[in-house]
Amino acid sequence: MGAKSANLVCAVAAVLAAFPVLTHGATAQTAPAPATSQAPSVTSAPTDAPQHLETPQTTPKHDRPKLASDPAVDIVNPTRFGKGAVDEAFGAYQRGLYKTAYNLALPRAENGDGASQVLVADMLARGLGIPVNLPESAKWYGKAADQGVPEAQFRYGAILLQGKYAPKDPAKAKTLMKAAADGGNAMAQFNYGQILLQEHPGDIGIDNAYPWFLKAAAQGLPDGSYAVSQILSNGTLAVPRDDAKAREYLAKAANRGYDTAQLDLGRWLVEGRGGPRDYVSGFGWTLRAAVGGNVAAQAQLAKLYYQGLGVEGDSVKAAAWYMVARRAGLTDPELDSFMDGLDDDQIKAALTEANRMR
Repeated sequence: MGAKSANLVCAVAAVLAAFPVLTHGATAQTAPAPATSQAPSVTSAPTDAPQHLETPQTTPKHDRPKLASDPAVDIVNPTRFGKGAVDEAFGAYQRGLYKTAYNLALPRAENGDGASQVLVADMLARGLGIPVNLPESAKWYGKAADQGVPEAQFRYGAILLQGKYAPKDPAKAKTLMKAAADGGNAMAQFNYGQILLQEHPGDIGIDNAYPWFLKAAAQGLPDGSYAVSQILSNGTLAVPRDDAKAREYLAKAANRGYDTAQLDLGRWLVEGRGGPRDYVSGFGWTLRAAVGGNVAAQAQLAKLYYQGLGVEGDSVKAAAWYMVARRAGLTDPELDSFMDGLDDDQIKAALTEANRMR
């Protein structure tokens, strides 16, 4: 397996490796930065890039891409509970009357209604109107999965992969994930692709996973768009490298708040990879990711400030952003050397600015 394929395996499969599906109150995960300098960073189509972003509309942490670790995805979308009609239980759920919703849904769930079973499982997983009970939630997801509800198949498949709230069963998990993916669940499509990728690391696994990532991307899942961008930016035996198309998919993920895509997109715009060079938009995307808390983007933003790329050079702001990144554990020899060249007044001003950024 080549180095590029190995990097892609690390970048794309990271979500599946940490798969706490039913963790109550879980927040959306920040996507990992590329594993090495060879891991592809990607760009957006020029029409998708924000222009002259000094103070961009940042994406709050809880609005980042929803992964398998967040059971609260689409909580007001009735289709995620199956094909059952919108009834009094779901109406109460939408209005926030969770105890009422639970009391109405439970008898129907016990009588075998798949949509009600998913609703009960969801409330048990998230502690809505009742105490959190993750094993009980897993049981109801399992019952609804047996009814063929794609959302439940995805959730229970993830639970079986994890093996924490039900006995671990990778074979059944794969079967359920495939069924959910075939049923149109975008996160199942993405995660089924990851399963295929992990089964055959390298080009074979990537080629097997690629169609499923495309399906997830077509439904607007930013994880899927980012995965497609990574594959296109490397190429495989079956998928030709296409930087221009990779940049388009990066833009889709970036515009949906995926901070690693925003960082990569910023780099590609600065480099002119996959399309026209655009320093200002490259700075804007990097700023957006940095303000959203991406540590690698904070360090990259520091470099853009001190180099004056896409923004007027500002050593104090450069130092301040690097201080923020360094507090999070990131170190960079180039930025360390830059910091050594600053005088005491600049360091003091940068420290004040960094403290304000908290």
